[in-house]
Amino acid sequence: MRAAVLHAIGDLRVEDRPIPSPAPDEVLIRIAVCGVCGSDATEFGRGKVLAEPPVVLGHEFVGTIEAVGSEVTDLAPGATVVCGAGVSCGDCAPCRAGRTNLCRTYRTLGFHRDGGLAGFVVAPAAIVYDVSDAGLPTDTLGLAQPMAIAVHAVRRSGLAAGQDAVVVGAGGIGAFIAFAAASTGARVLVFDRNDDRLDLALRLGAFAARNARTTGLSPAIEDTGLEPEVFFEVSGSSEGLAQVLGAARPGATLVTVGIQRGEPALPLGSFTLREITIVGTVAHVFRDDIPEAVRLLGTRDDWSDVAGTVVPLEDVEAAALRPLLAGGSRQIKTLVDPWIGSARRARHLAAGSASPSIALSTSTAEAGPPAD
Repeated sequence: MRAAVLHAIGDLRVEDRPIPSPAPDEVLIRIAVCGVCGSDATEFGRGKVLAEPPVVLGHEFVGTIEAVGSEVTDLAPGATVVCGAGVSCGDCAPCRAGRTNLCRTYRTLGFHRDGGLAGFVVAPAAIVYDVSDAGLPTDTLGLAQPMAIAVHAVRRSGLAAGQDAVVVGAGGIGAFIAFAAASTGARVLVFDRNDDRLDLALRLGAFAARNARTTGLSPAIEDTGLEPEVFFEVSGSSEGLAQVLGAARPGATLVTVGIQRGEPALPLGSFTLREITIVGTVAHVFRDDIPEAVRLLGTRDDWSDVAGTVVPLEDVEAAALRPLLAGGSRQIKTLVDPWIGSARRARHLAAGSASPSIALSTSTAEAGPPAD
């Protein structure tokens, strides 16, 4: 099979590899499409944060089960599946509490072991979700893993219908968070430097969108008449964080999604006096968030404006990784089909009678400036 293997910083090679065999508790998946995200680009361009080269990149994938291990009884060959990618032990205290994303030995397909930028991948059956009956095309289902990260962030925030929220940074995960937050029935203001992304945010259900190049966050909030209870800081930039801290009113919740580089100065005394709640969020909980993400994907007719083009493995570096590093990616999500020789248009079908709005219950569960 062909696979995109990261050997070192800046050294990604598409090469031939043998098809892996599943262990007793694993399944072999024939990849349909695999998404590329900012974390992949970071490992390629800057490393080493998570990846342990040489490793096949790719943790956002959907495909068809080709074979199952001897201990797998609830999945069968031929099933269409999405994968959570995060591998947890199931035995440590966080796992026993249902917070598998905080597993003491958490590892990820695509970083710590071979992932989905290949013809085939093996994955533990425990993090594989059967979507054969979802009624969605595989290109759309290829967005399930990043949508699950957004679902998890919204769950962590406690956001509910009738509340107001702000999303700072509408690239990558920020766009999915805007959609998931709006789907709770909350009014969402999206704040970014890129007009195209702001337009997309409105199509994804945002109540309002404002350009950070022409206004500050506090004036933008005042202009819209919103009273945000929740702020999602997704940009990972010091500027974005500073604007959120300046705009947050007493009692607000700050969800830190983007990873801050360096050591930002935090006015803890101000947090105390204003009772600001700071919430961290990382990855997702497979059991809770992947099924909800698939359901959310089915509430929108067409995702072509989020992921409109599918590229072959040979184009991963030029069409996805390098544009993400430069902040110039032309689409929110780039999908890769390991079985094609040239780029194709993504296939997203109408969702039919799916409900346009849901409420997310609260449970436990990319970076750059606002232009990201």
